[in-house]
Amino acid sequence: MSAEDNTEGSMKLKKLIPVEKTKSLGVALLLITSLSLGFLGGWLGSSSRENQSQTSGISKADQKVVLNESQLISDIAKTVGPSVVSVDVTSQSQQVDFFGRGRSVEQESAGTGIIISDSGYVVTNRHVISEGTTKVSVTLSDGTTLDNVEVVGRTADTDTLDIAFLKIKDAKGKKLTPAKLGDSSKVQVGDKVVAIGNALGQFQNTVTSGIISGFGRSVEAGDESGAEAETLQNLFQTDTAINQGNSGGPLVNISGEVIGINTAIAGGTAENIGFAIPINDVQGLVKSVLEKGKLERPYLGIRYVTLTDDYAYQFNLNVKRGAYIAPNSGTSPIIAGSPAEKAGLKEKDIITKVAGTSIDETHSLVSLVGQHAVGDEIELTVVRDGKEQAVKVKLEAYKQ
Repeated sequence: MSAEDNTEGSMKLKKLIPVEKTKSLGVALLLITSLSLGFLGGWLGSSSRENQSQTSGISKADQKVVLNESQLISDIAKTVGPSVVSVDVTSQSQQVDFFGRGRSVEQESAGTGIIISDSGYVVTNRHVISEGTTKVSVTLSDGTTLDNVEVVGRTADTDTLDIAFLKIKDAKGKKLTPAKLGDSSKVQVGDKVVAIGNALGQFQNTVTSGIISGFGRSVEAGDESGAEAETLQNLFQTDTAINQGNSGGPLVNISGEVIGINTAIAGGTAENIGFAIPINDVQGLVKSVLEKGKLERPYLGIRYVTLTDDYAYQFNLNVKRGAYIAPNSGTSPIIAGSPAEKAGLKEKDIITKVAGTSIDETHSLVSLVGQHAVGDEIELTVVRDGKEQAVKVKLEAYKQ
């Protein structure tokens, strides 16, 4: 069971799964057929001066824009690159042979991580660090491989937040450069962004650019086989080219600040549709790791429905946005002993705000709670029996 269960719809996607290492990568060559240039050359010669005259001014302006953008991306890569690490993972998994006999198989995979402190803490995706992980190493941007790496913790497999933390125990005298974390609440559709990561598990610190295409996305992501599907919420959508192996890498704004963690891509015939976790949704976990050295996932302890116009109509509610603690036959939607129960939340309550921020298409209850740390007291705006009231809740750690 996740920290907060809900019934939102979702779409099928591929996780940016940590790719298995291979020794080579096939490259397709495009063979260009040579054509006769006699007539074409004559035509080009007669029109070149006219075309040059018509486009010379535009070309110079375009060149200036391209050069400025290229310089910006280059500067971002130089600033953020030292904070990005390649993550190499060795894990054990159980496989069943033709005769039904189980055997343990060792696998190697690769993903990406972001250094968040000079003391060696790294954030990445949960699915990069599988439950069967036996060894983790990271490679710095200068090519130095560090083998003494500890898994601090990972969110539950059913958690909508796909996050894990590592600790570099021995940096071999290397200075670790933490990334600057930005404010993802300020991100708007159309904003320029840059992704950095270990593309395909082979091309370390690959840099690509694009824009924010949307936000507040809820999706269902799984691996190539369609198994291990998981629900993810409140994601940024970007057209930045990201690939398997980019898992856990940063999505960066033009100020060189990390505003997202790359997590999933759309499969099939889709092109340039990627998804990233807003960095604000991870801030509570980052705080707990940096201050306490362990991952603590704050939670309320309710089962709820994220309201839309359709759900509001279905439940005959006047409030159309929020987290509705819907009645559930046979099971209480309030988890016994949870912060929600202690705060007096009740069945049929509608939580409309968390610490003053409204729950809507771009802000889910889980993501808003995730911006706070265990031990924080937050104020919820709750509609009960048609009347709005404030309810204070002290967040506790979710126990897997």
